[in-house]
Amino acid sequence: MNAEDPALARMRRAAETPARALSAPRRQLKRLSRAIGDVLPKGLYARSLIIIIAPMVLLQSVIAYTFMERHWQLVTKRLSASVVADVAALIDIYESYPQDKDADTLSRIAGERLNLDLDILENAKLPPPGPRPFFSILDEALSDEIKRQIRRPFWIDTVGRSNLIEIRVSIPQGVMRITARRSQAYASNSHIFLVWMMGSSLVLLGVAILFLRNQIKPILRLAAVAEGFGKGREIEFRPRGAREVRQAGHAFIEMKRRIERAMEQRTTMLNGVSHDLRTILTRFRLSLALFESSDEIDDLTRDVDEMSRMLEGYLAFARGDSAETATQTDMRALLEDLRTDVERLGAHVSEVELVGRPFVTVRPDAFRRCLFNLASNAARYGETVSISGKLETRSFFVSIEDDGPGVPPERREDVFKPFVRLDDARQDAGGSGLGLAIARDIARAHGGDITLHDSSLGGLRATVRVPA
Repeated sequence: MNAEDPALARMRRAAETPARALSAPRRQLKRLSRAIGDVLPKGLYARSLIIIIAPMVLLQSVIAYTFMERHWQLVTKRLSASVVADVAALIDIYESYPQDKDADTLSRIAGERLNLDLDILENAKLPPPGPRPFFSILDEALSDEIKRQIRRPFWIDTVGRSNLIEIRVSIPQGVMRITARRSQAYASNSHIFLVWMMGSSLVLLGVAILFLRNQIKPILRLAAVAEGFGKGREIEFRPRGAREVRQAGHAFIEMKRRIERAMEQRTTMLNGVSHDLRTILTRFRLSLALFESSDEIDDLTRDVDEMSRMLEGYLAFARGDSAETATQTDMRALLEDLRTDVERLGAHVSEVELVGRPFVTVRPDAFRRCLFNLASNAARYGETVSISGKLETRSFFVSIEDDGPGVPPERREDVFKPFVRLDDARQDAGGSGLGLAIARDIARAHGGDITLHDSSLGGLRATVRVPA
């Protein structure tokens, strides 16, 4: 094989480098998207709320920041600058006109014209600086203006008395103390805007949540109805909500009607077929009854009985007992009856174990047939049978175990196929090859399933799961 040309190799590596450089950010972006998807809620209602709340919070944050930056701080700075200018003018007047030693005239002018209370504290010193508030536009604006206009040592208190502020400035004679109303240096009514903004947002958000909940309810109702129909329960449903949700509801109703129509047609056809076949089998029995008893006649009679049992099995498998209504069923009583039926087949059955609430919504006759098919199979291949029931969070489990030969793990799904026979397969005692297929069909019609595992008794454990 010829070696690759070095120039071509360099060109190939140069072409692959940008591709690798682009693929790395894509992988990181995918990982970030998956991480965000894991954190975000999975429900439609919660996600819809996020879609509504996130833009509103972002908009309100931008408005609040813009208002505080452009209006609140600007107005506060201007008001603080005006108050500090008045204080600076009072200091200049006091130092320029020493004839007013007691500052009585200056205090009168400050009170009447500037709405400021002025005191001269002779031979006093400034108090030690106190802790600055964590977030105070007034404290910051006032300090900046005093540093810029007066340029003397000062002390201010903007939090001591909520409706007043105190400014102390060092002068040669001592300290000049000025007390002013907070509203003179601070846009104190600006919080009203924020309160109105937050209040209106909460009201609008509450209205949006209310309307959104009303829109989500039809979707949840449709999901519940579809789940109930899948479990074989009788349902009443009328489409509601938005146009798209109603369209989905009408589509579900039409699908339900088609399924029921197909099942009804199949049942009607099978009833007709069973009637014709039963008529022929009855003729066979009558004809055989006219002959004298012999080994050949007995064999033919057994064949006719076997054909009758097979015919009943086929019809039961095709019907699926779909006409029965699901009701609250006492599982303890049902399992005790099953235990009695299995003992009649000759197997030894231990005490029935039941954990949790005994009442579960099932179609009782169909569910009893499902369990009996499994239990009769266990009794046929084993000598000891164990029956137990357990209620978990949203499912009810029934386990039937035996000490028989079992079924190889790789063939356990095959035994549920209709008419499939294995060398050691566990089929119903009637020999139709439909016992386990009928049992799984009934379990799945309830919205559950049947699984096979190794038993603690040494044989096979069949576990039936149905929604609680």
